[in-house]
Amino acid sequence: MKPFSKTLAALLIAGTAIVPFAGAAVALDDKQKQEMGAFIREYLIANPEVMLEVQDALEKKQQEARISQASNGIEANRQAIYSTPSDISVGNPKGDVTVVEFFDYNCGYCKRALSDMEEILSEDKNVRFILKEFPILGPDSMAAHRVANAVRLTAPEKYAEFHRTLLGGQDRATEASAIAVAASLGIPEKTLRASMAKNPNDAQVRDTYALANNLGITGTPFYVVGNEAVFGAVGHQELSEKIANIRACGKATC
Repeated sequence: MKPFSKTLAALLIAGTAIVPFAGAAVALDDKQKQEMGAFIREYLIANPEVMLEVQDALEKKQQEARISQASNGIEANRQAIYSTPSDISVGNPKGDVTVVEFFDYNCGYCKRALSDMEEILSEDKNVRFILKEFPILGPDSMAAHRVANAVRLTAPEKYAEFHRTLLGGQDRATEASAIAVAASLGIPEKTLRASMAKNPNDAQVRDTYALANNLGITGTPFYVVGNEAVFGAVGHQELSEKIANIRACGKATC
């Protein structure tokens, strides 16, 4: 196919019908539209890889939009991201780099990403992780996070171990399984239920949802490292590189 035909086809696929005639765009009549439709169909059948290129371009554009929204959201919501009193941190509370993680106890990717955090904390004694409970996977998740909030309030010194045990478990996290984990750490069920009744975390969850909406979060895990959003379970190496970049140039990507 001639270069001009390829260019014209690409323009049409993108939704732009342009016919060069006397330096102006001319509308197509019904017959011309039919002919053009047949041409596009023939072109796509002969060159299906074009659709892959279009899909790649769309995904790239969408990702750029997500990154832009998240970056703007981070700048506008730093207090809520880094200094919410109801959040629990693990690692060095005075660490020079803070990583914020939004997670759900029933998120499979979060379960796999738990080892990334553990490895970073074992290797780097100057990092702090802030854990933002973000129950988005149904009623069981909401109930499990409600128990976690009670653990935070009644036995904050045991929260980190509770978190590791519940998130690291293979079974689905529920109110019952969360209470069982807490009980195994010596926290009485009666104490938890009294705290859950007196201090439900509904307002905290709503605040986290609002923050997530501002950041454009569509799933978990989601990280904030310095000024940068990190979508998904990217692994120990990428997170470690971003931590090193913060120290080297003040940004997650130098």
